[in-house]
Order: sequence, then C-alpha cells, then structure tokens
Amino acid sequence: MEPLIDIVSGVFVAAGAFFVLVGAIGLVRLPDLYTRIHGASVIDTAGAGLLIVGMMLQAGWSLVTLKLLFILGIFLFTLPVAGHALARAALREGLEPKLTHDRRAPAGDAPDAAEEA
Repeated sequence: MEPLIDIVSGVFVAAGAFFVLVGAIGLVRLPDLYTRIHGASVIDTAGAGLLIVGMMLQAGWSLVTLKLLFILGIFLFTLPVAGHALARAALREGLEPKLTHDRRAPAGDAPDAAEEA
C-alpha cells in the first residue's frame, strides 16, 4: 500500500510543481496586471493546493495532515479573494486592462470580424 501512496503523492506534487511553473512563466510573460493576477492565482490555488495534497498523502493520518488541511482551507478561501480585491482596486484607480478591442463597447459599436481581417 505504501508504494501506491508514494506514487499518488508524487503525481500530486508533480502536478502542483507544473502549475507553479506555468504560473511563474505567466507572471513574466503576460502583458498587464490583470492577466498577471490570473497567473498568480494559478500558482496559489492549483499549484499550492496540489502540493499540499501531495504532502498530506505523504504525512499519513497525523497531526501534520490536520495542519496541512487547515493551511489548504485558508489558501482556498483567502487567496482568490485577495486576487479579486487587488483587481478591483486597480480598476478603481483607473488602471485599464490591455485589450485588442474594447469588449465593453455597445454591440452596435463593435467592429465586424470582416473589418478586422
């Protein structure tokens, strides 16, 4: 049973590391604050969440698992709220997202797909 837990735990840790890597690349490559917030939220929720689940499997049923579960719960409740608050504060201060076209424009003012091509 222990080798199976090691394999499943390794899969969770590898998946978490993958999401952390993708989010870190996103922080560097994405063009504006709003898309970078999305990259950071990928690191927070998916990356850290999967890493913690992998660590919980390695810890077995112990006090460490309970502590990791509390940390996971705090992450899942607070980090998305912090990212949303950061985006709302930036928008309130007048920082506009970089868009190829304004999606907030009325339907009659939006350019046709034929005009863009």
